[in-house]
Amino acid sequence: MTEYNEFDPFDVRRKQLEQEHVALLQRSNEPLRPGNGVFARWRHPVLTRDHAPLHWRYDFDRRRNPFLQERLGVNAAFNAGAIGLGGAYHLVVRVEGHDRKSFFAIASSPNGVDNFRYRELPIVMPETAARDTNVYDMRLVAHEDGWIYGLFCTERPDPGQPDDPAACIAQCGIARTRDLEDWERLPDLVTPSPQQRNVVLHPEFIGGRYGFYTRPQQDFIGASSPGFGWGLADTMEGARIAQETIIDPCVFHTVKELKNGQGPAPLRTPHGWLHLAHGVRNTAAGFRYVLYLLLTDLDEPWRVLRRPGGLLIAPRGNERVGDVANVVFCNGWIRDDDGRIFIYYASSDTRMHVATTTEERLLDYALNTPEDPLFSADCVRQRVELAQRNRASGYRPPA
Repeated sequence: MTEYNEFDPFDVRRKQLEQEHVALLQRSNEPLRPGNGVFARWRHPVLTRDHAPLHWRYDFDRRRNPFLQERLGVNAAFNAGAIGLGGAYHLVVRVEGHDRKSFFAIASSPNGVDNFRYRELPIVMPETAARDTNVYDMRLVAHEDGWIYGLFCTERPDPGQPDDPAACIAQCGIARTRDLEDWERLPDLVTPSPQQRNVVLHPEFIGGRYGFYTRPQQDFIGASSPGFGWGLADTMEGARIAQETIIDPCVFHTVKELKNGQGPAPLRTPHGWLHLAHGVRNTAAGFRYVLYLLLTDLDEPWRVLRRPGGLLIAPRGNERVGDVANVVFCNGWIRDDDGRIFIYYASSDTRMHVATTTEERLLDYALNTPEDPLFSADCVRQRVELAQRNRASGYRPPA
């Protein structure tokens, strides 16, 4: 009696997998119009779990894998650092396997909006003496000292709670490279805070010292944070911050009432440093992550000049669905020489998107968007005044 086989033969299945993968990698993207005038979202995610190379996931030896089953599955591709280098757009992606472990891999595109392809192999990140249980969310910055630094979160079990398998300590891991190929691991950042996530390196020296944006926190994930901070270290080789100063505090009933953190490294502009940050509030459905903008002083980047009210980017449509729903997160953006800016943001801890804008548009937004007045009555007055100014200028709503 011949056993019924519901699967395709090996060679047919392999051809189908390869054809579908190539079609995904070559899929063109397009901006969604008209947008909000600040930025344009693009129709398709730039990276998903399905973009991961087939040879990372399947064993193509017929003898070892006669049914061509996926052996090492990929669950998500998200929270990518970004850098422009050699005329291409590079993302250092947080790739998460079915085993929940994350690792870093570089995907590059010739135009920044589609055709992202991973390099042959993931990054083999060197370890410190204290092994990383998990690493993720790298911020890339080309510092004026000549190195490209990658700051990321490293998780390890909490030695103070050995009986709790979920108890964790997060710290800031540091690596550096010249070319995105060879990585040197440096000692973890030392700060006064028991937990550190979302640490970002300022791209320029501050009085000959290295500036860091930090996110001090008492507990790993559940507790609220006072806001994101600023600190200085004398060196990157054993970086140590003696004092953290909160520069952007959490505020009741705002997009950052629970916790917040610096996104990618800020961009220098004629009017100040542009910062993209994430803000978190609690809801009946869990945490909600959005992105917002800040502008700080050029000489004193810890001093905030403008706080445009509310959010810049929030999850929309299918972006709200994923492993951790209702989340957008950004730790990478790239500015071209002509001022065009590519914002690479993840949705729901699942996939990567791009939004495009310009330095001019973001500065207009930062300088001219009203700050949050913090009270409903004052927010209504803002809208009434806007409507009345439009009416006075002759604008009438379409019939």
